[in-house]
Amino acid sequence: MDVNAIRSQFPILDQEVNEKPLVYLDSSATSQKPLAVIEAINAYYRSDNSNVHRGVHTLGNRATEEYEGAREKVRAFLHASSVEEIIFTRGTTTSINTVAASYGRANLKVGDEVVLTLMEHHSNIIPWQQVAKETGATLKYIPLQADGTVALEDVQATITANTKIVAMTHVSNVLGTINPIKEVTKIAHEHGAVMVVDGAQAVPHMRVDVQELDCDFYAFSGHKMCGPTGIGVLYGKKELLEQMEPVEFGGEMIDFVGLYESTWKDLPWKFEGGTPIIAGAIGLGAAIDFLESIGLDKIAKHEEMLVKYAMDQLQTIDGITIYGPEKRAGLITFNLDDVHPHDTATILDAEGVAVRAGHHCAQPLMKWLDETATARASFYLYNTKEDVDRLVAGLQRAKEFFGDVFY
Repeated sequence: MDVNAIRSQFPILDQEVNEKPLVYLDSSATSQKPLAVIEAINAYYRSDNSNVHRGVHTLGNRATEEYEGAREKVRAFLHASSVEEIIFTRGTTTSINTVAASYGRANLKVGDEVVLTLMEHHSNIIPWQQVAKETGATLKYIPLQADGTVALEDVQATITANTKIVAMTHVSNVLGTINPIKEVTKIAHEHGAVMVVDGAQAVPHMRVDVQELDCDFYAFSGHKMCGPTGIGVLYGKKELLEQMEPVEFGGEMIDFVGLYESTWKDLPWKFEGGTPIIAGAIGLGAAIDFLESIGLDKIAKHEEMLVKYAMDQLQTIDGITIYGPEKRAGLITFNLDDVHPHDTATILDAEGVAVRAGHHCAQPLMKWLDETATARASFYLYNTKEDVDRLVAGLQRAKEFFGDVFY
């Protein structure tokens, strides 16, 4: 994998921040966009801009073809069995909210259980809290091992005959933990529960086959995988989506509208009310083409190399605490002794290095870690060992600066 050739496709990386060459280590928050994606969106607006599914004119036909072509690209990317199982949404948050609001409200009642983990992003906690309040269902949490992993025996002990929904992240956005989704799904199904997976941190970095995982719902966002913001996907098994009611109503998702009754279009359009995110879907399709041209397996191998190198280098720094398991996805969350992570990130920014600092939309996990906030460096296909070296040098600078201040 030629990383320099890949980097040349990302114009934003060719700049200085605070008079230093930019090192972007915040791809878990949002990835940068290659020229192929930028140009695909630009071409749509310059040449094909029109609404979809409605007009019979040339622009409308071309826009519809591109929009539905992107859906097919997503289907193939996830190895779903049908495009009817691919719903375009605004992102992972909207996708999970759709499942909670539609499937959850219709299928949960007093005494039922929704099982989560302590490592979930707020987007995979709050929707279930709200639907539990409305239905009388109970939330349960699978405990974590000391290294931030999930043990299958704890999954078995937590999921019961009363469990109706299991919702779990594929990859933790804080710990980098890669959860055993296939095995957890099997346990959920043995108890009659459906499996909802937050794939926001997985899809950009590894090959995902929803049929092999056998999960019932899978959600992810385009902006974390070289695509534009504002577009995401909800995969759902056809038989479940057919049973579910839409959560947004209006144009585009209707079949027949009368004065007092209306009927809905078939899948997938009954869940895509209003003018859809056309340019976003086209941009997501271009991002999939870009990632496939490089190879998800190669991307995963590159990130594995970077994380191993970064772990080795970071552990040479006195007073650093690294959170999460040894085997992890392409991110490292850490703190420096006696330095607040926001101060760490500020010093790194002065050195041209962009990292994330805060609770990472995972406050229950922060409480489990006994921290209010952490710093996070996340890697992607355009990062290099030199980026890691700049990170380590910046952290040494932070230690020196705050050592001088406090001592």
